[in-house]
Amino acid sequence: MRVLLGVLILGALLWSGAWFLGRDRIEAGFAGWLDARRAEGWMAETDGLGVQGFPNRFDTVFTGLALADPRTGLAWEAPRFQVNMLSYRPNHVIAVWPERQLIATPQEKFILESNDMRASLVIAPGRALAPRRMTLTAAFLRVTPEARAQEMTALSALTLAAERLEGAEYRLGLRAEGLTLAAPWRARLDPANRLPQQISGVHADLSVTFDRPWDRSAIERARPQPRRIKVALADGRWGELHLQAAGTVDVTPDGLPEGEITLKVRNWREIVTLMRAAGVLPESLAGSVEQGLGMMARMAGNPETLDVPLVLDGGRVWLGPVPIGPAPVLRLR
Repeated sequence: MRVLLGVLILGALLWSGAWFLGRDRIEAGFAGWLDARRAEGWMAETDGLGVQGFPNRFDTVFTGLALADPRTGLAWEAPRFQVNMLSYRPNHVIAVWPERQLIATPQEKFILESNDMRASLVIAPGRALAPRRMTLTAAFLRVTPEARAQEMTALSALTLAAERLEGAEYRLGLRAEGLTLAAPWRARLDPANRLPQQISGVHADLSVTFDRPWDRSAIERARPQPRRIKVALADGRWGELHLQAAGTVDVTPDGLPEGEITLKVRNWREIVTLMRAAGVLPESLAGSVEQGLGMMARMAGNPETLDVPLVLDGGRVWLGPVPIGPAPVLRLR
């Protein structure tokens, strides 16, 4: 009995020593990372950095955290940010965000508010800290321009999942419920206020190949850039309007997408009406475009459902035969 008690006491002492040693290493590692960023010209400040969770967890808590990258002009401020891990599974990290954060871009500052925003991240062994898979969830999310409080965009629920496949290819899944658009976007897309206030649901399953894998260098140096996007299925519902999409797009080194996405639209005439009201489709072309799309729908067998290609080529976007504007530039800052 005495021997068993002695073994238990020795084991507890060794475990405690290992925990405190691990705590010191984690604190030193984060502090060193902040020092390295400041040496590169970043703003990298925190009011407090501590590790708690003895004996089975390492819960790192930052208070008054502020990061800013002068090369990209991106910045982030949070009153509290927490990184949790089990002491026996250090490659599985849980990140917990506060209810209010500030994100700044070179153009504007945004206030991000959320309920229970957290991410589960499994990291591959090694100093590169390359993620294998990640799931981010939030029970509520609202983004508001700091200078224009009335122009908020909100979600009632968000789930974003990512998994590394091979090389620099990642599979992504998105589920967004109860999307309320900011007033300018709402006025642009639905100026006649024909549709419900909320987009009931957006779901997407796609894979993205980048020019290099994601790891710690994506924060420290530069973001990997997309080179191919394959949409297995994207699905969105807004009132009676139902849109589905699938296809593949390649991205040039300049960030221009080139390829074709097939759209399946139920109640497609609603889109034509919205395009006319938003000024995207000139009135002089609206009648002939609607007739042409109607013929395509009837040929497919259902006059209320339209299958039409969304073509991206030469920096332009075409919806079937209709040019709808310049292609977006897909470049991560």
